Amino acid sequence: MAAVLSGLSSRIAQAWQQGAGQFQGLDRRDPASWPCLPRLLLLSGLATAIAVALWMAVLSDLVAQLQDEQAQEARLKSEFSRKLPQALNLVALRRQKEQVQQQVTRLEQQLPGRSEIDGLLFDINQAGLGRNLHFDLFRPGQVAVKAYYAELPIALKVTGRYHDIGAFAADISQLSRIVTLNNLSVAPARDGLLVLEATAKTFRYLDPAEVEAQRKAAAPAATGAVAPPAAGGAAR
Repeated sequence: MAAVLSGLSSRIAQAWQQGAGQFQGLDRRDPASWPCLPRLLLLSGLATAIAVALWMAVLSDLVAQLQDEQAQEARLKSEFSRKLPQALNLVALRRQKEQVQQQVTRLEQQLPGRSEIDGLLFDINQAGLGRNLHFDLFRPGQVAVKAYYAELPIALKVTGRYHDIGAFAADISQLSRIVTLNNLSVAPARDGLLVLEATAKTFRYLDPAEVEAQRKAAAPAATGAVAPPAAGGAAR
């Protein structure tokens, strides 16, 4: 047994010496001339280095992809947190929308059409005559077309008693259509009477042709072009 172990150790030492001898006197500029064992180790090292480089490249792409996914997850969580209360209050929001739409509809019903303006002017005139006021001036002005409605100013000048003028202003506010009194000025007149000067403004909704004209006028403004001036109409 001792002889076998001695022989084995001798062969291992001899193989080690032979292998170590292959690494002596190597020409670094000519690896092709190296013995077998150094060339195998060199090729193994190169293969290992290439494998590590490829793995690092793939791993860096995976890390970048993972970071993008994590950032997207954070954005989705933030969006979810922002929209969750809206989703929970969706029924209430729809109810509020319906209420607002109903209010808009009621307000639109208070706006006369173009054909109803003459009747509204007659109502304003009758409100003053019904309070025993004398009209010194009743002059409709130029119609100002806005984005969703048209505004008609009416220059007023009436003479009457204090309480009658106050009642006239109250009657104007009770008309079925929207009429406002602006730029009020009250001055004394003869025989204890007062003179009221004001600008009454009434509003009407736009007819389809005017809506289309407003839409065409707004289109060049949105693109930066200069739109031609719209022709204003005078109220009768």
